[in-house]
Amino acid sequence: MGMIDGADADLRFRQRRRLLQAVALGIAAGTAPLRAAARARVVVVGGGFAGAACALALRRLDDTIDITLIDPEPTYVSCPMSNAALVGWRSMGSIKVSRAGLVRAGIRIVGGRVVAIDAGTRNVRLADGWPMPYDRLVVAPGIRFLWDTPHGYDEAASLRMPHAWVAGAQTELLATQLRTMEDGGVVAISVPAGLMRCPPAPFERAGVIAAWLQKNKPRSKVLIFDANNHFPQQEAFSSAWNELYPGKVEWIPSTEGGTIERVDAEKKILFTSAGAHKLAVANIIPAQAPAQLAVDTGLASGHGWCPVDPVTFESTLVRNVHVIGDACIAGAMPKAASAAQSQARQCAHSIAALLQGREPPQLELESVCYSLLAPDRALSIHGRFAVSAGEIRAQPLPSPTRTLSATEEAVLAQQWFRQILADSFGS
Repeated sequence: MGMIDGADADLRFRQRRRLLQAVALGIAAGTAPLRAAARARVVVVGGGFAGAACALALRRLDDTIDITLIDPEPTYVSCPMSNAALVGWRSMGSIKVSRAGLVRAGIRIVGGRVVAIDAGTRNVRLADGWPMPYDRLVVAPGIRFLWDTPHGYDEAASLRMPHAWVAGAQTELLATQLRTMEDGGVVAISVPAGLMRCPPAPFERAGVIAAWLQKNKPRSKVLIFDANNHFPQQEAFSSAWNELYPGKVEWIPSTEGGTIERVDAEKKILFTSAGAHKLAVANIIPAQAPAQLAVDTGLASGHGWCPVDPVTFESTLVRNVHVIGDACIAGAMPKAASAAQSQARQCAHSIAALLQGREPPQLELESVCYSLLAPDRALSIHGRFAVSAGEIRAQPLPSPTRTLSATEEAVLAQQWFRQILADSFGS
């Protein structure tokens, strides 16, 4: 070891003294001044419409917050417009969304899977064991499938009877089955009972497939096995089916044997109270619940979904953790991409206010679901919501100056899709 001359020793002594003085000042003043100078840390778990939109809105509200988004997938595949991709009305590539826009906005993206939340120390733990601290945590976990509902429908069965309720590989599998089926074969779509992602989507899918069959498999038809006795915009959908592709869609409600009780995936047979049905293609949408992360981390209540404060979307079960999107209980709001994006905006404003010691504002919540009927025709369902008496309730819609045509709705559907991608992912 070399010798240290007098000048170097004096310099090191003065540096050490300044460091000890800084530490002493910090101890004397307490931790508050040191914490106030630090950047607030917000971690967002889940990079779909809800999580991405919240991170982006928060960045636009306050560029001093340190924001990290965690998701195991490098890209996101959109469920909205996936039915159009199913039949070739748009490409699969057009519904695959990059997170590059979030990175450009200054949001840190971490590829990984969160397995635990320590609310006491305010840390999330990733599958690789890495901890990540937060001041506020946003969890947008999405849904999971309740396998074996109907009986016999598990992950293996979904490779023969695709659900296509998570867009991507399942969408492509269902598309392949449609292309390769014999003309004259029957396509079945099953709709579960209970809360589900995007309630109008199975009926959009039925119409989209019927339109494709009319052109490509004219002797085939679609059966909708519904575990319910009514569905959103039932009159409008039924009218469009009868006008555009008469005889191609048959809806079977629960009272007439529409509930699928079990499946034989190998033979593609569905069993209901009305008997057995042999299909060429079976699109089984299973019952749904919040993603397993919500259950494992104590965010889900006994009845399955995640209760939240209706203004801030903070969990009522775990402090400093906010739950948005399909997993949360949001009163009258549907489980849809537009609703998730609206919740994300409200949550972001609330977090920004809470971090600054302000009262969270109450923005108007909204949703809109567009359902394609043909490449150039669509219908829509709009909703407005506000917090009243401690819950999110539907509000009256303003009277339209005129009723839009199905062609105009189709144009708006494409514009809406571009806009929600921009608002959620910065695309």
